[in-house]
Amino acid sequence: MKKLILSASILAFGIFNAQEATETAAPKVTFSGYAEIFYSYDLNQPDNHIRQPFLYTYNRHNEFNLNLGLVKANYSTENMRANLALMAGTYAQDNLSAEQDALKLINEANIGFKISKTKNIWIDAGIMPSHIGWESAIGKDNMNLTRSLAAENSPYFETGAKISYTSDNGQLFLSGLVLNGWQRIARVEGNQTLAFGHQITYKFSDDFSLNSSSFVGNDKPTEEKKMRYFHDLYANFNLGEKWSGIAGFDVGAEQNAKGSEKYNVWYSPNLLLRYSINDQTKIGGRVEYYNDEKGVIIGTSTPNGFQTFGYSLNVDHEIHKNILWRTEARGFSSKDAIFMKDNMEKSKNFFITTSLSAWF
Repeated sequence: MKKLILSASILAFGIFNAQEATETAAPKVTFSGYAEIFYSYDLNQPDNHIRQPFLYTYNRHNEFNLNLGLVKANYSTENMRANLALMAGTYAQDNLSAEQDALKLINEANIGFKISKTKNIWIDAGIMPSHIGWESAIGKDNMNLTRSLAAENSPYFETGAKISYTSDNGQLFLSGLVLNGWQRIARVEGNQTLAFGHQITYKFSDDFSLNSSSFVGNDKPTEEKKMRYFHDLYANFNLGEKWSGIAGFDVGAEQNAKGSEKYNVWYSPNLLLRYSINDQTKIGGRVEYYNDEKGVIIGTSTPNGFQTFGYSLNVDHEIHKNILWRTEARGFSSKDAIFMKDNMEKSKNFFITTSLSAWF
């Protein structure tokens, strides 16, 4: 009898351990969703309700609309990961206007695999979030309601392949990328050159980290080839328990003609600060400047090009743990009169935006 009980105990212990091992090794599939409804009122009151050609989020006047609706599936094991996310909204409409119709619905579609048994080294390929910038398309993850001029006019997404390494202590992240182009899914027709990039992030402490990202490539047909060099540098920091911030600086240069040794330069410094009143309510602000005198990224057809100072103040309140209400006042002041009001050119623009986002 004792032998029978002992044998049963050993068998049960073996089954339990086998189940535990199976559960540990089992792949993990997760589903998530995000939606953000917004309303924006522009004091310049554009008749067509499209606010500015250089803005690609929350860019509708005097109407309620969907900025981004997103559903995502993630599959992960110890040595493999994959993401598929579909989207709709004005963000997708404005940012993917150059893509084929079927591709405009894709937010992410990528597969990755681990190539080292002892180190955290991965290769990922497909449509991925951009490695450039301190802001993303997911509104709730950003310090301010609307995106900065720097974010709006650099890639939100990219298509290609990357190899990445994360140190064992999580302080250092390195990656190298081969890309289809500057915020591209499909390649520009006639373009036979790939683009390249890098990203380095180092976390000095829980209160300070530094990121460096780059893009090098030609985003035009080969017969019109103009090399573009772009670098994004920013720091995340905390000042005590209540204050946090981001200081960033983007700079780019592109040949002014094929084969030329002369370059047109643009740049954008940014400072973002946020104060936590309590766990549910926060106040954020941003000051920024964007100088693109030669119109490489933002064309104006005016003598001084796009030289614009921006400022904003937003209040955020977390209604529930997965519902966020945000309101922001934002203004632009430009060197040239580049904004339209009542069929007249103005040098200033002011607007108020409010949004309600939810996620699971």
